[in-house]
Amino acid sequence: MPEKLYYKIGEVAGLFKVNTSLIRYWEQEFDFIRPKKSEKGTRYYKRKDIDNFQIVYHLIKEKGLTIQGAKDYLQNKKENKEISKLEVINTLKRTKSLLEEIKKNLEMRSRSIETSGEDI
Repeated sequence: MPEKLYYKIGEVAGLFKVNTSLIRYWEQEFDFIRPKKSEKGTRYYKRKDIDNFQIVYHLIKEKGLTIQGAKDYLQNKKENKEISKLEVINTLKRTKSLLEEIKKNLEMRSRSIETSGEDI
């Protein structure tokens, strides 16, 4: 998925293959997941919100912690190298995606120049 400034709740739910109700619930439980809301109540999530959601998802869905267990785990975040690793991995994945998109655009431009006969 290309980088955007804001994602709607349905897009976030699609990324994690969960219901939007779970996202709203975790938003209530974890105060660091705070999307912007429009006047009509539409939620707009920044990349940081999605990264935070990914951390909660990892702790609850992949590690099997309870909500309280995840909260306790996150309170000890400074001692927690696993969360730092997850944040680094997310950053690397986004960087890779961005570089792949740049490469694709450069290849398309190169093909376009070749077919038009332009000199570079």
